[in-house]
Amino acid sequence: MYEQIARNKRDSVILVAIIIAVLLTLGFAIGVAYFRTYTAGIGLLGVFGIVAIVWSLIGYYGGAGIVLAASRAQRVTREQVPVLWDVVEEMAIAAGIPMPAVYVINDAAPNAFATGRDPKHASVAVTAGLLQMMSRDELQGVIAHEMSHVRNFDIRFATLVGVLVGMVALIADFFLRSTLFGGFGRRSNNDSGGGAQAIFFLIAIVLAILAPLFVWMVQLAISRHREYLADASGVELTRNPLGLAHALQKIAGDPRSLQVATRATAHLYIANPLKDRKNKQSAGLFDTHPPIQKRIDILLAMAHAGPDSGTSHIAPGDAQTATQAPSGDAPAPRG
Repeated sequence: MYEQIARNKRDSVILVAIIIAVLLTLGFAIGVAYFRTYTAGIGLLGVFGIVAIVWSLIGYYGGAGIVLAASRAQRVTREQVPVLWDVVEEMAIAAGIPMPAVYVINDAAPNAFATGRDPKHASVAVTAGLLQMMSRDELQGVIAHEMSHVRNFDIRFATLVGVLVGMVALIADFFLRSTLFGGFGRRSNNDSGGGAQAIFFLIAIVLAILAPLFVWMVQLAISRHREYLADASGVELTRNPLGLAHALQKIAGDPRSLQVATRATAHLYIANPLKDRKNKQSAGLFDTHPPIQKRIDILLAMAHAGPDSGTSHIAPGDAQTATQAPSGDAPAPRG
């Protein structure tokens, strides 16, 4: 498990470095294409670097509030959701981090996510459907997974990567629009070295087309790696891999999509919240999560259990819930 954690952390740092390299390369190519001097390319590279830092700081301090508002999450107290509050408190103690703020999303689809810039400013949000469907052990497994995202600073990492990906997309879109409609790249007081400049102009166009797609794929790859890491770290907190395995089985068995989720926030959730994306048997380049069955199989292996043990402990009263969606909407938190 610890080897997997170390490898995921190393790979994630490499992937973020790749995004930054793509951003700076795009800036240099656009600078040369527009001003037709290498000095201008280096200057624009520096400008992009500064803008990336400023933009990252804005996302760092304000990103969590935006995500929670977009998800229509409501902050709750211990009196409103005592079981959830107790489980979050237990897992925070086990992880050695401060108690995060607790939110509930009034949606019947079972899911959860964590957000924030660091463990001192973290929030955990779960859906009303998750609270209705999970046993205490299963809820503990889900919260341990999310608490691992907090403890491992995945929440900060996801915010930083999301900001950089968004910046690459905006810059690329601006350059392409300016090229098509604004005569971008034709300004020059010195046309010497036109062949080399034309090559850089073509490189800039190709980068502007491919860079957003490439960095988006990198973001999704990071997200998939982090889910495996959070599963392993969550088991370390609960010492009960079957709790999370059973929770993932119930989530996978529920056919509903999360109404408040979008492609921009899907990677934050414990399972893909979008329609028909939850139970894919293999992960594609544009998937935010690894296959849920593969995650379950790894958890069962941690428990030295066979594939038939996935539902062995579910009580008779919970058996129907594990395979069928509960009727009606999940109740909103009291208060």
